[in-house]
Amino acid sequence: MDLLSEFDCMKYSALTSPLDPTVKLSVEEGPLLPDPSHFRKLVGKLNYLTNTRHDMSYSVQCLSQYMQSPREPHLKAAYHVLRYLKGDPNLGIFLSNNKDYRVRAFCDSDWAACPDSRKSVSGYVVLLGDGPISWKSKKQHTISLSSAEAEYRAARQVVGECQAAPHIAKNPVFHERTKHIEVDCHFVRDQVHEGLITLHHISTNE
Repeated sequence: MDLLSEFDCMKYSALTSPLDPTVKLSVEEGPLLPDPSHFRKLVGKLNYLTNTRHDMSYSVQCLSQYMQSPREPHLKAAYHVLRYLKGDPNLGIFLSNNKDYRVRAFCDSDWAACPDSRKSVSGYVVLLGDGPISWKSKKQHTISLSSAEAEYRAARQVVGECQAAPHIAKNPVFHERTKHIEVDCHFVRDQVHEGLITLHHISTNE
């Protein structure tokens, strides 16, 4: 609540999503902010909150790309996150006393999500039983030429039970389409063959 008061957000209504899904932010779209420090301070504090609010990870990762030259749409999106936070400011991590302490991991990728570079975004969450213990959302370093490649890069990051391309991981025959990601594929496949991880496809509907 202190953060909402500091940035004069108490007067605005709460929102149900951390980012507007209809808005695509860009590096050069919109007027530059006269005081970029205001945006940087806000995003820095939101980034700190992602230590306990994994539901904001993707949004903060997105906003962090514009720290060098923030513009008005970027600040508006940052305030959108604040208004989302206002809806449930006390939400945090719950670790239950469930006796199932299996480690499960889920990952996904947003292929060519960045409108400026067309790089994909990876995201994952690792659960101990029902409780989240690790999570991350990050833009991939290189451009993926297909959604399967982007998902395999996400699988490489989490190296666990995740949504990716498990049929490639279980198939010892590599073809031309996967040649450029053989390093990631071999790494994940080795873990599968050693029995250290298993890969499962999760339907989008689930």
